[in-house]
Amino acid sequence: MGRPVTLFSGQWADLPFEELCKKVSGFGYDGLELACWGDHFEVPLADQAYCDERRNILSAHGLNTWAVSNHLVGQAVCDRIDLRHRSILPDSIWGDGDPEGVRQRAAAEMIKTGHAAKRLGVDVVCGFTGSSIWHLNYSFPAVPKSMIDDGYADFARRWKPILDEYQKLGIRFALEVHPTEIAFDTASAERALQALDYHPAFGFNYDPSHFGYQGADYIGFIYKFADRIFHVHMKDVGWSPFPTEAGVFGGHLEFGDRRRYWDFRSLGRGNIEFEEIIRALNRIGYHGPLSVEWEDSGMDRDHGAAEACEYVNSIDFPPSDVAFDAAFDR
Repeated sequence: MGRPVTLFSGQWADLPFEELCKKVSGFGYDGLELACWGDHFEVPLADQAYCDERRNILSAHGLNTWAVSNHLVGQAVCDRIDLRHRSILPDSIWGDGDPEGVRQRAAAEMIKTGHAAKRLGVDVVCGFTGSSIWHLNYSFPAVPKSMIDDGYADFARRWKPILDEYQKLGIRFALEVHPTEIAFDTASAERALQALDYHPAFGFNYDPSHFGYQGADYIGFIYKFADRIFHVHMKDVGWSPFPTEAGVFGGHLEFGDRRRYWDFRSLGRGNIEFEEIIRALNRIGYHGPLSVEWEDSGMDRDHGAAEACEYVNSIDFPPSDVAFDAAFDR
C-alpha cells in the first residue's frame, strides 16, 4: 500500500468544511491537510470538543488528517509587516496594525496552533516563517553580510520559543521552503537550520514546485535534509524552454498570464520529475502523506483535484525489500 494521498485545503477555504470533505472523498483522497483559515481548522476554537468534532466529520467521509497548516499567521512572525498582511491575517492578529505587535501576536498564535494540533492528534504543523531579509535577495545596492546575519538572528530569536514549545508537545514544525521565507532554496535552508542550532522541532514541508523554476536542485534537497523532511507537498510547475517577456521574477504579472516564464500547473502537467521524487522519498524512508497542493490558473479546480489524486496514486510505489537479482543467488 502506498502513502496516504491528501489534499491541502488552503486553496478551498471558500468552501465549508463538511462540503469540502464530501467533495474530497468523491475525488478519491485519503484525507485532508487542514488549513487554519476559512472554517477548516480554527485555532481559537480548537478545544478538545472541536477537535473531536473535526475528526468525526472527517471519519464520516472516510477521511483522515496527518497535518495542519498555518501559513498565513506564520508568515507574520518574521515579516516586514505592511498592508499586504491585512488581507491574510485575522483581526485578532492584525489588531491596530503596529508591525511589532502583529509579529508578537502571530508568534503567540503559532504556539496555540501547536497545542491545537496536539488535541487534534497530529504531530506536524506546516507553514511559513516570514523573513525580514527577503527584500535584500538581489544584492544591489550591495548588501553587507551583517544585514543577512541580522536577519537570520532575528528569525532564530522569534522562532526558537515557538519551537521549544513544539518540542515539549511532541509537535514538529515543517517550513515550506518558498520565496519570501527565511529559506527559499537549499543554501538558505541550511542557513536557517544553522541559525536555530539544528533545533529538533524544525524541518521542512518539501514542495518541489518552488525549486524547479529557480534552477534549484529539488532532488538533492531530499537527500541533504533526509531527516528533516516532515511533510511533502505534491505540486507541479511549468517553465518555458524559450525566452519570455517576464523572467524568473515574474514581471509583476498575475499568475496565469501567458507572458510569464513559469506558472503552477496541475500535477503531471508541468516540468517536475515526480518519479525521481518518489524514488528519493523511498530511499530516505519517508512514509508520511503526499499532500496535493492544487494550483493551476488555467484549469477547473474540481477537474484538476480529481485528476491530481489519480496521478499521485499512479506514480507512488513502495520500495523493494529485496534486490531484483536476488533470485539468482543460491
